[in-house]
Amino acid sequence: MIGFVLPRVAGLAVTLLLAALLVYVVLDPASAAADAPVWQRFFGWIGGALGGDFGAAADGPLGAVIAERLAVTVPLALLALLLAAAAGLPLGLLAGSRPGPVADAAVAAGTLVAAALPAFWVGMLLVLLFSGTLRWLPSGGFVPWQQSPLGALGSLVLPALALAVPLIPSLVRATRDATAQTRASGFIRTARLNGMTLSQAFWRHGLRNAALPLLAMLGPLLALLLAGAIVVENVFYLPGLGRLIFTAFAAGDLPAVRGALLALLAAMAAALLAADLLRLWADPRLRHGSPA
Repeated sequence: MIGFVLPRVAGLAVTLLLAALLVYVVLDPASAAADAPVWQRFFGWIGGALGGDFGAAADGPLGAVIAERLAVTVPLALLALLLAAAAGLPLGLLAGSRPGPVADAAVAAGTLVAAALPAFWVGMLLVLLFSGTLRWLPSGGFVPWQQSPLGALGSLVLPALALAVPLIPSLVRATRDATAQTRASGFIRTARLNGMTLSQAFWRHGLRNAALPLLAMLGPLLALLLAGAIVVENVFYLPGLGRLIFTAFAAGDLPAVRGALLALLAAMAAALLAADLLRLWADPRLRHGSPA
């Protein structure tokens, strides 16, 4: 177990440090006139950020502003992942249970179409349908959590859908492949020889194995959604971390952009690590050092 966790923690830490260094060098407003070398300023900045001191913003301490914005961005990404899974997993199970040219063609076509759908364009279409035509959901803005949790959740539904829709075909394809591969495996054939039907053998013995490859996708998907929130939050005027990055950059507030990007990178690294820990819990082969 330690051999699984430690390399990933070390790799994420190094990657996060290098990404933070790149952000700092590109967005260091004092680089031309500073007396201290860049590495000294960088590690001073990182040390302050680890202690919660990101500097000052127009609305108060930047650390407090970032924490407030994360309370919008993280639930948005999690809700988008939940919506994508709610649609993609059942469709993938259905396609995997009936493999053939029709299912393969449908999955391939859906993946190609999804790749051509930018999240901001999907968001605008959703606003036209659910806000402009049906008037079911708000077109933008955000109700604070402390004011109304249900109102806050309602504010996130359309932005989460805009993030989720392009991911659904990829989840369908991955679920379809994992399901078809599991149904063709040796232990399923053994269970059928013992008198089970194919469906019984899969649901009793194969579902967990089919889920393991999907858990490996969880971290990268959540990190992708966190990054995609930068665009979607600006389409829906959500006061999240992506909106902070955009408005701070437009105002020339490079320290705020730098701090917000560091927080976003840290959230993405945390998502990857959390997904790896979930895989470790779900797969006994990883806990005992066997190849996954």
